[in-house]
Amino acid sequence: MVQIYKGNILFTKIKDKFEIIENGFIIVKNGKILDLYKNLPSEYQNFEVIDFSNNLIIPGMNDLHCHAPQFRNLGMAMDKELIPWLDNYTFPEEGKFKSIEYSDKVYKNFIKEVWRHGTTRIAVFATVHKESSIRLMDLFKQSGLGALVGKVNMNINCTDDLLENTEKSISDTEYILENYYNADELVNPIITPRFIPSCNSELLKSLGDLAVKYNVPTQSHLSENLGEIDWVKQLQPESEFYGDAYNRFNLFGQTKTLMAHCVYSCNKELELMKKNNVFAVHCPNSNLNLGSGIMPVRKFLDNDINIALGSDISGGHDLSIFKVMVNAIQCSKLFWVNSNKQVDFLTLSEAFYMATKGGGSFFGKVGSFEKNYDFDALILDDSNLNPESYSLIERLERFIYIGDDRNIIHRYVRGEEISDPKFY
Repeated sequence: MVQIYKGNILFTKIKDKFEIIENGFIIVKNGKILDLYKNLPSEYQNFEVIDFSNNLIIPGMNDLHCHAPQFRNLGMAMDKELIPWLDNYTFPEEGKFKSIEYSDKVYKNFIKEVWRHGTTRIAVFATVHKESSIRLMDLFKQSGLGALVGKVNMNINCTDDLLENTEKSISDTEYILENYYNADELVNPIITPRFIPSCNSELLKSLGDLAVKYNVPTQSHLSENLGEIDWVKQLQPESEFYGDAYNRFNLFGQTKTLMAHCVYSCNKELELMKKNNVFAVHCPNSNLNLGSGIMPVRKFLDNDINIALGSDISGGHDLSIFKVMVNAIQCSKLFWVNSNKQVDFLTLSEAFYMATKGGGSFFGKVGSFEKNYDFDALILDDSNLNPESYSLIERLERFIYIGDDRNIIHRYVRGEEISDPKFY
């Protein structure tokens, strides 16, 4: 079935500039983009056109690092560092997800908020609990949003109620892969060792083996905190650097891989990330809230390493990827100042690219309005922001900085309009 949408179209094929079609047309068939036009070709003249008038049409947002069970902790313990924050707030909350009833209530509210903020694809950490992780996948399927959901693995250095038996951690993970992985589906599992300090070598090796066996993606944390890096050196002394510890266990690009934070990645780590096509996920809200530092984003861009954005709740305090964009630009300006203005800060198009095609590419042809890409899109009504006399890019920038979810009037994933999620 062919669908035609008309409006002011903005997207980024490359990070350095916006593609703009004022009052343009997007032709979609079976959820995929056929083409874009300034003027509608004659062969489509008799087709119905969904006219969004003066509104903006942009790709959906992609959140590549998020902790779903921490949703209720949003805005709490923002004056703590990483490890005390984990031990005193995060782990106790995650322990509650042994209860399916509790999980169900929190996860439904979480997904509704993801939808509300315009995120159409997301990579999330669940908890160590198999049943509640499966329930999160089922709820995402009901919502119509795209998601990679990770049952977390931890068999050392965590609270007793989250500490897994190694064999059960492995068997639970494989059960989910065997029964729920289908590369063509919108919702899929992703292998998720929490981080090196929470998994011993036996568990890490088994998870890497499963990733390769089933050809499924992997996600974890990398070089977020200096104390954490020292801890990894103690736990994995054979490894040359943090990323090398993952790499030794086939968890660093042997299949598609997301690594969040990368605040203190050394040059050798960056070289290996580039070689193995590992995605770095920039989480500026969390990096500031937990006092981790500022990711040197320009260094990753200059080395042609894939970069996405992550809300990283509840280290991050906001699920809106638009606000993460704002913070990413602001942090890059602090980095610029601290470098004596030698390291360029992010442009709007670069931040927008990371939120759309940069992150979306982890899911496939997602995050742009190029031919054969999935039609994941947001329709923005910025009429309350006094758009008259502004260019389309200026209107988009003003929405990103001063707009909110009330400006998002339609959301599409693979060509299907996604309304406020209803669960059964």
